Amino acid sequence: MAEAYVFDAVRTPRGRGKKDGALHEVPAVRLAAKVLEAVRDRNSLDTQLVDDIIFGCVDPVGEAGSVIPRAAAFEAGYDLHAPGMQISRFCASGLDAINLGAAKIAAGSDEIVIAGGVESMSRVGMAASGGAWFMDPSIGLPAYFMPQGVSADLIATKYGFSRDDVDAYAVESQKRAKNAWDKGYFKSSVIPIKDQNGLTILDRDEHMRPDTDMQALASLNPSFAAVGEMGGFDAVAVQRYPELESINHVHHAGNSSGIVDGAAAVLLGSRRAGKAIGAKPRAKIKAFASIGSEPAIMLTGPIDVTEKLLKKARMKLSDIDLFELNEAFASVVLRYIQAFDIDPDRINVNGGAIAMGHPLGATGAMIFGTVLDELERRDLNTALVTLCIGAGMGTATIIERV
Repeated sequence: MAEAYVFDAVRTPRGRGKKDGALHEVPAVRLAAKVLEAVRDRNSLDTQLVDDIIFGCVDPVGEAGSVIPRAAAFEAGYDLHAPGMQISRFCASGLDAINLGAAKIAAGSDEIVIAGGVESMSRVGMAASGGAWFMDPSIGLPAYFMPQGVSADLIATKYGFSRDDVDAYAVESQKRAKNAWDKGYFKSSVIPIKDQNGLTILDRDEHMRPDTDMQALASLNPSFAAVGEMGGFDAVAVQRYPELESINHVHHAGNSSGIVDGAAAVLLGSRRAGKAIGAKPRAKIKAFASIGSEPAIMLTGPIDVTEKLLKKARMKLSDIDLFELNEAFASVVLRYIQAFDIDPDRINVNGGAIAMGHPLGATGAMIFGTVLDELERRDLNTALVTLCIGAGMGTATIIERV
């Protein structure tokens, strides 16, 4: 089978996912078009050669619906022969889009695929597309459904992470993100978003709060205590995990991922395609996998899928130079570090979604590009990218520089 190579990765800055956020005026289709334009222009790409455009979008409704990458290709001025596909595996959608594109290239059906994702959370609210998982009791009850925030608090309770632990991790995420921006680590992959007059709307992640400290976070009330206690979800958690007497609610807005707008795109292709377009491969997709995990605790899927993927790739943890795990909640990353005894200096080295935000359908592609840039900056070889997923799943990908 052919190998799938990575030629380029770009993303927008993340805009605050509120009506006063800088990117609120930019619909999702235009955010997606901007990264498509960047991929084309940076690589002098003849878009007639693009076999597919695969984008993740978690809430593909309203203006974000109807196969958004196809509409974005129109907006970006792509050749009409470039088709589009929209997928969703909740938070891993952007990474799954890359994996699907890599699979199509490996199978020989495609030569060039642009994969990524987009979400405009200020314009199309989270969970706008609904779903049986949290709306139909006949589905939710047997799986011990609870909101993700309660699941994150369940992880903290079960594995012994205190409020200070999760807050300290959040402070470190902010510090690392600030350091990365200040030192220009993102400058090669983040494209500014401009208006119709060519004026820059946003060129830097807007959600960051680099002055955050432990004292500031200590003043915030837990976000999920009320829904856990009054909504009955704490009782659901204890029913599923009877060894726990109660749930310690430790997560809040400061140590959870931010709601933001953004898009990302990755240019994938075969080696033959790279030669045809004059592009040098930066890395190859070595292996990828997805898995279902226990749905009540929900957010431990990255651990399960990492074990599956390493076994599939015949690799060990020590073979991985850098880890990139989406910071959905601080306890998700702390549990991953604990489970594998990973050096904290090898994971999320430039901060993550706690500091910069989590545009659901785009995040997988964003952190993929981030860790690729960091491998090159440090002259390292191999990285593992993974995300936790709603309803109890995990997706992971191993990339190797070439």
